[in-house]
Amino acid sequence: MEKLRMGTAYHGNRILKHVREDMEDIARHNMNLVVHMFTHTDWERHLGVMKDIVSASRDAGLEVWIDNWGLGGPPGDVSHFLGAHPEAHQVYSDGTPDPVSVCYNSEAFVEFTKRWLDTVASFGGDKIFWDEPHLKLKKSEGGEVFTCCCPTCRRLFEERYGHPMPDTLTDEVKEFRTQSITGYFDRVTSYAKLLGMENIVCVMLHTLEETSGLAGLANIDDYGIDPYWFPGKKNNDPYDFVYEASCEAAKKAKALGKRHHIWIQGYSIPAGYEDEIVTAYDAAYDSGARTILSWSYRGGESNTYKSENCERVWQVMGEASARIRARYFDDIRSEKLKKYGISRE
Repeated sequence: MEKLRMGTAYHGNRILKHVREDMEDIARHNMNLVVHMFTHTDWERHLGVMKDIVSASRDAGLEVWIDNWGLGGPPGDVSHFLGAHPEAHQVYSDGTPDPVSVCYNSEAFVEFTKRWLDTVASFGGDKIFWDEPHLKLKKSEGGEVFTCCCPTCRRLFEERYGHPMPDTLTDEVKEFRTQSITGYFDRVTSYAKLLGMENIVCVMLHTLEETSGLAGLANIDDYGIDPYWFPGKKNNDPYDFVYEASCEAAKKAKALGKRHHIWIQGYSIPAGYEDEIVTAYDAAYDSGARTILSWSYRGGESNTYKSENCERVWQVMGEASARIRARYFDDIRSEKLKKYGISRE
Protein backbone atom coordinates (compact mmCIF):
# COMPACT_ATOMS: atom_id res chain seq x y z
CA MET A 1 0.00 0.00 0.00
CA GLU A 2 1.31 3.46 -0.90
CA LYS A 3 2.86 5.35 2.01
CA LEU A 4 0.67 8.07 3.47
CA ARG A 5 2.25 11.52 3.40
CA MET A 6 0.60 14.43 5.18
CA GLY A 7 2.37 17.76 5.04
CA THR A 8 2.45 21.51 4.87
CA ALA A 9 4.46 24.34 3.34
CA TYR A 10 6.70 26.38 5.62
CA HIS A 11 8.12 29.83 4.95
CA GLY A 12 8.68 33.21 6.53
CA ASN A 13 11.24 32.22 9.17
CA ARG A 14 14.93 31.38 9.12
CA ILE A 15 15.70 31.54 12.87
CA LEU A 16 16.79 28.01 13.73
CA LYS A 17 15.40 27.98 17.28
CA HIS A 18 11.92 28.71 15.98
CA VAL A 19 12.34 26.35 13.03
CA ARG A 20 13.04 23.46 15.41
CA GLU A 21 9.97 24.29 17.48
CA ASP A 22 7.82 24.63 14.37
CA MET A 23 8.97 21.33 12.88
CA GLU A 24 8.02 19.57 16.10
CA ASP A 25 4.69 21.40 15.97
CA ILE A 26 4.09 20.13 12.43
CA ALA A 27 4.82 16.57 13.55
CA ARG A 28 2.45 16.95 16.51
CA HIS A 29 -0.25 17.96 14.02
CA ASN A 30 -0.09 14.47 12.49
CA MET A 31 2.12 15.38 9.54
CA ASN A 32 5.28 13.72 8.24
CA LEU A 33 6.26 16.05 5.38
CA VAL A 34 7.34 19.68 5.13
CA VAL A 35 7.97 21.80 2.04
CA HIS A 36 10.68 24.42 2.57
CA MET A 37 11.07 27.40 0.27
CA PHE A 38 14.55 28.14 -1.08
CA THR A 39 14.21 31.53 -2.72
CA HIS A 40 16.77 33.68 -4.44
CA THR A 41 16.94 35.76 -1.25
CA ASP A 42 17.48 32.59 0.80
CA TRP A 43 20.30 31.68 -1.56
CA GLU A 44 22.00 35.03 -1.04
CA ARG A 45 21.22 35.67 2.64
CA HIS A 46 20.27 32.42 4.40
CA LEU A 47 22.32 29.72 2.72
CA GLY A 48 24.38 29.03 5.83
CA VAL A 49 21.36 27.97 7.88
CA MET A 50 19.55 25.87 5.24
CA LYS A 51 21.50 22.69 6.04
CA ASP A 52 20.52 23.03 9.70
CA ILE A 53 16.88 23.68 8.73
CA VAL A 54 16.80 20.51 6.63
CA SER A 55 18.45 18.56 9.46
CA ALA A 56 16.03 19.93 12.06
CA SER A 57 13.11 18.91 9.87
CA ARG A 58 14.39 15.39 9.46
CA ASP A 59 15.15 15.15 13.18
CA ALA A 60 11.44 15.85 13.77
CA GLY A 61 10.58 12.91 11.53
CA LEU A 62 9.60 14.97 8.49
CA GLU A 63 10.33 14.25 4.85
CA VAL A 64 11.66 17.41 3.17
CA TRP A 65 10.80 18.90 -0.22
CA ILE A 66 12.62 22.03 -1.45
CA ASP A 67 10.46 24.56 -3.33
CA ASN A 68 11.77 26.74 -6.19
CA TRP A 69 9.60 29.51 -4.72
CA GLY A 70 9.80 32.61 -6.89
CA LEU A 71 13.02 31.54 -8.60
CA GLY A 72 11.73 32.76 -11.95
CA GLY A 73 8.95 34.99 -10.67
CA PRO A 74 5.50 34.40 -9.15
CA PRO A 75 4.29 32.45 -7.37
CA GLY A 76 6.66 33.30 -4.58
CA ASP A 77 9.21 35.86 -3.60
CA VAL A 78 10.79 38.15 -6.17
CA SER A 79 13.76 36.70 -8.03
CA HIS A 80 16.87 38.85 -8.47
CA PHE A 81 17.80 37.02 -11.66
CA LEU A 82 16.18 39.63 -13.90
CA GLY A 83 18.32 42.37 -12.38
CA ALA A 84 21.34 40.70 -13.95
CA HIS A 85 19.50 39.49 -17.06
CA PRO A 86 17.00 42.13 -18.21
CA GLU A 87 16.86 40.45 -21.61
CA ALA A 88 15.19 37.42 -19.99
CA HIS A 89 11.87 39.03 -19.04
CA GLN A 90 8.69 37.41 -20.27
CA VAL A 91 7.16 39.81 -22.80
CA TYR A 92 3.45 40.15 -23.52
CA SER A 93 1.99 39.97 -27.01
CA ASP A 94 1.45 43.75 -26.93
CA GLY A 95 5.21 44.27 -26.43
CA THR A 96 5.01 45.04 -22.70
CA PRO A 97 7.60 43.23 -20.54
CA ASP A 98 6.36 41.48 -17.44
CA PRO A 99 8.31 43.07 -14.57
CA VAL A 100 8.87 39.93 -12.48
CA SER A 101 8.61 36.78 -14.64
CA VAL A 102 11.43 35.01 -16.47
CA CYS A 103 11.18 33.52 -19.96
CA TYR A 104 11.47 29.72 -19.97
CA ASN A 105 13.47 29.87 -23.20
CA SER A 106 16.24 31.91 -21.60
CA GLU A 107 19.48 29.91 -21.73
CA ALA A 108 20.82 32.02 -18.88
CA PHE A 109 17.85 31.01 -16.74
CA VAL A 110 18.41 27.31 -17.44
CA GLU A 111 22.02 27.65 -16.27
CA PHE A 112 20.91 29.71 -13.27
CA THR A 113 18.46 26.95 -12.29
CA LYS A 114 21.20 24.33 -12.55
CA ARG A 115 23.37 26.37 -10.17
CA TRP A 116 20.37 26.62 -7.83
CA LEU A 117 20.04 22.82 -7.91
CA ASP A 118 23.74 22.43 -7.15
CA THR A 119 23.22 24.68 -4.14
CA VAL A 120 20.21 22.70 -2.93
CA ALA A 121 22.28 19.51 -3.18
CA SER A 122 25.04 21.17 -1.14
CA PHE A 123 22.77 21.54 1.91
CA GLY A 124 21.19 18.11 1.65
CA GLY A 125 18.04 18.72 -0.39
CA ASP A 126 17.11 15.68 -2.46
CA LYS A 127 13.46 16.25 -3.42
CA ILE A 128 12.68 19.26 -5.61
CA PHE A 129 9.19 20.74 -5.65
CA TRP A 130 8.58 22.69 -8.87
CA ASP A 131 5.83 25.08 -7.84
CA GLU A 132 3.04 26.13 -10.23
CA PRO A 133 4.89 26.68 -13.53
CA HIS A 134 3.01 28.92 -15.93
CA LEU A 135 3.18 31.65 -18.54
CA LYS A 136 1.32 34.92 -18.07
CA LEU A 137 -2.09 35.58 -19.59
CA LYS A 138 -4.23 38.59 -18.76
CA LYS A 139 -6.96 40.88 -19.97
CA SER A 140 -6.11 44.37 -21.22
CA GLU A 141 -7.94 47.25 -22.87
CA GLY A 142 -7.02 45.79 -26.24
CA GLY A 143 -8.19 42.29 -25.33
CA GLU A 144 -6.26 39.24 -24.16
CA VAL A 145 -2.48 39.49 -23.99
CA PHE A 146 -0.07 36.66 -23.24
CA THR A 147 3.57 35.71 -22.82
CA CYS A 148 6.10 34.91 -23.92
CA CYS A 149 6.70 36.99 -27.02
CA CYS A 150 10.23 38.14 -26.30
CA PRO A 151 12.74 38.28 -29.19
CA THR A 152 14.06 34.82 -28.30
CA CYS A 153 10.60 33.27 -28.32
CA ARG A 154 9.62 35.02 -31.55
CA ARG A 155 12.77 33.73 -33.22
CA LEU A 156 12.21 30.17 -31.96
CA PHE A 157 8.57 30.26 -33.02
CA GLU A 158 9.45 31.36 -36.55
CA GLU A 159 12.14 28.69 -36.83
CA ARG A 160 9.65 26.04 -35.73
CA TYR A 161 6.56 27.08 -37.69
CA GLY A 162 8.02 28.93 -40.67
CA HIS A 163 6.23 32.25 -40.09
CA PRO A 164 6.24 35.09 -37.54
CA MET A 165 4.49 34.60 -34.21
CA PRO A 166 0.99 36.09 -34.29
CA ASP A 167 -0.25 38.34 -31.50
CA THR A 168 -3.29 36.18 -30.85
CA LEU A 169 -3.58 32.81 -29.12
CA THR A 170 -3.72 30.56 -32.15
CA ASP A 171 -3.36 26.79 -31.82
CA GLU A 172 0.29 27.09 -32.84
CA VAL A 173 0.93 29.75 -30.19
CA LYS A 174 -0.73 27.59 -27.53
CA GLU A 175 1.41 24.65 -28.62
CA PHE A 176 4.54 26.80 -28.50
CA ARG A 177 3.71 27.99 -24.98
CA THR A 178 3.31 24.38 -23.87
CA GLN A 179 6.57 23.39 -25.52
CA SER A 180 8.41 26.31 -23.91
CA ILE A 181 7.41 25.18 -20.42
CA THR A 182 8.00 21.51 -21.15
CA GLY A 183 11.39 22.17 -22.74
CA TYR A 184 12.70 24.11 -19.74
CA PHE A 185 11.52 21.50 -17.25
CA ASP A 186 12.84 18.63 -19.32
CA ARG A 187 16.31 20.16 -19.05
CA VAL A 188 16.29 21.14 -15.39
CA THR A 189 14.61 17.96 -14.12
CA SER A 190 17.14 15.92 -16.09
CA TYR A 191 19.91 17.81 -14.34
CA ALA A 192 18.24 17.30 -10.95
CA LYS A 193 18.03 13.58 -11.66
CA LEU A 194 21.76 13.52 -12.42
CA LEU A 195 22.26 14.93 -8.92
CA GLY A 196 20.22 12.06 -7.49
CA MET A 197 17.14 14.16 -6.78
CA GLU A 198 13.44 13.43 -7.11
CA ASN A 199 11.28 15.84 -9.13
CA ILE A 200 7.80 16.78 -7.95
CA VAL A 201 5.62 19.26 -9.86
CA CYS A 202 2.33 20.93 -8.99
CA VAL A 203 0.24 22.79 -11.57
CA MET A 204 -2.70 25.16 -11.20
CA LEU A 205 -6.10 24.20 -12.58
CA HIS A 206 -6.25 27.15 -14.98
CA THR A 207 -2.87 26.18 -16.48
CA LEU A 208 -3.67 22.53 -17.25
CA GLU A 209 -3.47 23.11 -21.02
CA GLU A 210 -0.12 24.89 -21.13
CA THR A 211 1.44 22.52 -18.56
CA SER A 212 0.00 19.39 -20.16
CA GLY A 213 3.41 18.02 -21.12
CA LEU A 214 4.96 18.09 -17.66
CA ALA A 215 3.52 14.93 -16.14
CA GLY A 216 4.88 12.85 -19.01
CA LEU A 217 8.48 14.00 -18.66
CA ALA A 218 10.80 11.09 -17.96
CA ASN A 219 12.29 12.66 -14.86
CA ILE A 220 9.09 13.84 -13.19
CA ASP A 221 8.37 11.44 -10.32
CA ASP A 222 5.26 13.01 -8.82
CA TYR A 223 2.50 15.13 -10.37
CA GLY A 224 0.05 17.22 -8.38
CA ILE A 225 -2.54 19.97 -8.46
CA ASP A 226 -3.88 22.53 -5.99
CA PRO A 227 -7.68 22.71 -6.21
CA TYR A 228 -8.24 25.73 -3.97
CA TRP A 229 -11.94 26.46 -3.61
CA PHE A 230 -11.77 29.89 -1.87
CA PRO A 231 -14.51 29.54 0.73
CA GLY A 232 -16.83 32.51 1.07
CA LYS A 233 -15.56 34.05 -2.16
CA LYS A 234 -16.55 31.52 -4.81
CA ASN A 235 -19.57 29.28 -5.01
CA ASN A 236 -17.52 26.09 -4.92
CA ASP A 237 -18.60 23.12 -2.83
CA PRO A 238 -15.33 22.06 -1.15
CA TYR A 239 -15.89 18.32 -1.50
CA ASP A 240 -17.12 18.36 -5.09
CA PHE A 241 -14.48 20.84 -6.26
CA VAL A 242 -11.54 19.03 -4.68
CA TYR A 243 -12.76 15.51 -5.46
CA GLU A 244 -13.46 16.09 -9.15
CA ALA A 245 -10.16 17.87 -9.80
CA SER A 246 -8.21 15.33 -7.76
CA CYS A 247 -9.70 12.40 -9.62
CA GLU A 248 -8.55 13.89 -12.92
CA ALA A 249 -5.02 14.39 -11.56
CA ALA A 250 -4.93 10.85 -10.20
CA LYS A 251 -6.11 9.44 -13.51
CA LYS A 252 -3.42 11.31 -15.44
CA ALA A 253 -0.64 10.37 -13.03
CA LYS A 254 -1.65 6.71 -12.94
CA ALA A 255 -1.75 6.50 -16.73
CA LEU A 256 1.81 7.81 -16.85
CA GLY A 257 3.10 5.64 -14.01
CA LYS A 258 3.68 8.60 -11.68
CA ARG A 259 2.87 9.23 -8.04
CA HIS A 260 0.53 12.14 -7.37
CA HIS A 261 -0.31 14.62 -4.63
CA ILE A 262 -2.98 17.17 -3.75
CA TRP A 263 -2.73 20.56 -2.04
CA ILE A 264 -5.50 21.71 0.28
CA GLN A 265 -6.17 25.40 0.80
CA GLY A 266 -5.17 26.60 4.26
CA TYR A 267 -4.70 30.29 3.51
CA SER A 268 -7.24 33.08 3.04
CA ILE A 269 -9.79 31.06 4.97
CA PRO A 270 -12.50 33.39 6.32
CA ALA A 271 -13.50 32.98 9.95
CA GLY A 272 -16.28 30.44 10.26
CA TYR A 273 -15.25 28.41 7.19
CA GLU A 274 -12.41 26.45 8.79
CA ASP A 275 -14.28 23.13 8.91
CA GLU A 276 -14.44 23.07 5.10
CA ILE A 277 -10.78 22.08 5.30
CA VAL A 278 -11.82 18.70 6.78
CA THR A 279 -14.23 18.15 3.90
CA ALA A 280 -11.51 18.98 1.38
CA TYR A 281 -9.05 16.54 3.00
CA ASP A 282 -11.69 13.81 2.83
CA ALA A 283 -12.30 14.55 -0.84
CA ALA A 284 -8.60 14.32 -1.67
CA TYR A 285 -8.28 11.00 0.16
CA ASP A 286 -11.45 9.61 -1.44
CA SER A 287 -10.02 10.47 -4.86
CA GLY A 288 -7.05 8.21 -4.17
CA ALA A 289 -4.49 10.76 -3.05
CA ARG A 290 -2.09 9.46 -0.43
CA THR A 291 0.11 12.54 -0.38
CA ILE A 292 -1.97 15.45 0.89
CA LEU A 293 -0.48 18.81 1.78
CA SER A 294 -1.78 22.14 3.02
CA TRP A 295 -0.71 25.61 1.99
CA SER A 296 0.46 26.67 4.46
CA TYR A 297 1.80 26.38 8.02
CA ARG A 298 -0.50 27.91 10.63
CA GLY A 299 -2.98 29.14 8.04
CA GLY A 300 -0.45 31.31 6.22
CA GLU A 301 0.07 33.34 9.38
CA SER A 302 3.31 34.96 8.19
CA ASN A 303 1.81 36.19 4.91
CA THR A 304 -0.48 38.97 3.74
CA TYR A 305 -2.91 36.29 2.50
CA LYS A 306 -3.19 34.70 5.95
CA SER A 307 -6.45 33.21 7.19
CA GLU A 308 -8.63 35.29 9.47
CA ASN A 309 -8.30 32.87 12.39
CA CYS A 310 -4.93 31.20 11.88
CA GLU A 311 -4.97 29.37 15.18
CA ARG A 312 -8.29 27.72 14.36
CA VAL A 313 -7.19 26.87 10.81
CA TRP A 314 -4.04 25.18 12.13
CA GLN A 315 -6.06 23.25 14.69
CA VAL A 316 -8.42 22.01 11.98
CA MET A 317 -5.50 21.06 9.70
CA GLY A 318 -4.14 18.87 12.49
CA GLU A 319 -7.54 17.34 13.10
CA ALA A 320 -8.03 16.67 9.38
CA SER A 321 -4.59 15.05 9.16
CA ALA A 322 -5.38 12.83 12.15
CA ARG A 323 -8.68 11.86 10.53
CA ILE A 324 -6.95 10.86 7.29
CA ARG A 325 -4.29 8.89 9.19
CA ALA A 326 -7.01 6.98 11.01
CA ARG A 327 -8.84 6.26 7.74
CA TYR A 328 -5.60 5.08 6.11
CA PHE A 329 -4.75 2.60 8.85
CA ASP A 330 -8.37 1.44 9.04
CA ASP A 331 -8.17 0.71 5.33
CA ILE A 332 -5.03 -1.35 5.86
CA ARG A 333 -6.69 -3.32 8.63
CA SER A 334 -9.81 -3.89 6.54
CA GLU A 335 -7.69 -5.33 3.74
CA LYS A 336 -5.95 -7.67 6.16
CA LEU A 337 -9.23 -8.80 7.71
CA LYS A 338 -10.54 -9.55 4.24
CA LYS A 339 -7.34 -11.37 3.26
CA TYR A 340 -7.47 -13.67 6.28
CA GLY A 341 -11.25 -14.03 6.43
CA ILE A 342 -11.49 -12.44 9.84
CA SER A 343 -14.88 -11.08 10.86
CA ARG A 344 -15.10 -7.68 12.57
CA GLU A 345 -17.84 -9.01 14.82
